[in-house]
Amino acid sequence: MSRYYSYLNTAKEIVSNYKGDVPLSIWLKQFFATRKQMGSRDRREVSSLVYQYYRLGKAIDVPFEDKISIAIFLCRTEPNEPLKLLKPEWNDKISLSITEKLQSIEYFNLINLFPSIDEIADDINKTEFTLSHLVQPYLFIRIRPNHHPQVKQKLISNGISFIEVNANCLSINNSTSIDTILNLDKEVVIQDYASQQVTTFLQPLVNYKKGLKVWDCCAASGGKSIMAVDVLGNINLTVSDVRQSIIQNLKKRFERAGISKYNALVADISKPIQLKGQTFDLIICDAPCSGSGTWGRTPENLIHFKKEAINQFSSLQKKIVNNTIPHLASKGYFLYITCSVYKEENEGVVSFIQKNFPQLNLKSKALITGYKKKADTMFAALFSLDIS
Repeated sequence: MSRYYSYLNTAKEIVSNYKGDVPLSIWLKQFFATRKQMGSRDRREVSSLVYQYYRLGKAIDVPFEDKISIAIFLCRTEPNEPLKLLKPEWNDKISLSITEKLQSIEYFNLINLFPSIDEIADDINKTEFTLSHLVQPYLFIRIRPNHHPQVKQKLISNGISFIEVNANCLSINNSTSIDTILNLDKEVVIQDYASQQVTTFLQPLVNYKKGLKVWDCCAASGGKSIMAVDVLGNINLTVSDVRQSIIQNLKKRFERAGISKYNALVADISKPIQLKGQTFDLIICDAPCSGSGTWGRTPENLIHFKKEAINQFSSLQKKIVNNTIPHLASKGYFLYITCSVYKEENEGVVSFIQKNFPQLNLKSKALITGYKKKADTMFAALFSLDIS
């Protein structure tokens, strides 16, 4: 019996038991930890099948064997053993475009692939965006200042292909391991293309004033903080997150990045927070959100995401901006960011800010679309407090 039958059976077991209550990547690690007999190749093959299954979302409702066959056919571009076992006649068509492949599949409803598609931003091409979830996104890295020549040389020396998206941004095949080649956080930061474009919103603050006071109020892993240091230079940085474990990991990351000048605190900013009267020249609010702009990387959400979560996130976001904006200094800037495509989490919160904080001026806002570049989609809006 082909080992691919075993892979398919294991993938079916995973799909049957996974309920979406934790990220799929974490669930798979726990699952494979109980299957010591499975080697790295086995785990990689099974994981690939599972992720491809979820990439179809709810576009078609058929038994597992039929759905995994369709998933392999749509998501892969070269003949392969699983498809040879399940649908051998499709192996000869594997190199066709996705549009051509879809003509071979009955009852496939593209509009159902992405949850609540009618509620996403108007600027998004719904067909292109939806189809992008059938393709695994690239790995993107941002080269930190003064490290450009050695980073590219290290990649070339190790035979790693990359695309130079712009002067600071490189895209690499997602399966590439770079942590043994590059000094992560010191030389480069793993950061999606769309996230890197947020630097344009920081440009009004370049040379704004010395010792800029910056608060990254939903710091998480600290990626936006490192970006702020790289773009704005010598800043007085404060970072906060609701989880102590996140702050501890952030401190380790800052050490690798060479950032030592900062204050860190554990704080639930969905509730009023006491900062001893502190105000900040820039508040970066990378708010908790549905993450719907990143579901190309976490396609399990295409099936397990619940619509009511949009309202829940929007409510949380409004509480956070209510509690952070009062700490904005005169002539300061408030940068609101999400990795969501849903209007209620983006334009809806911008409207909320404009209504409840009329003293703020909306300087710019944009949906940063990455689906044509095998990247994420994000939203950002920059406000300024111009009163003295």
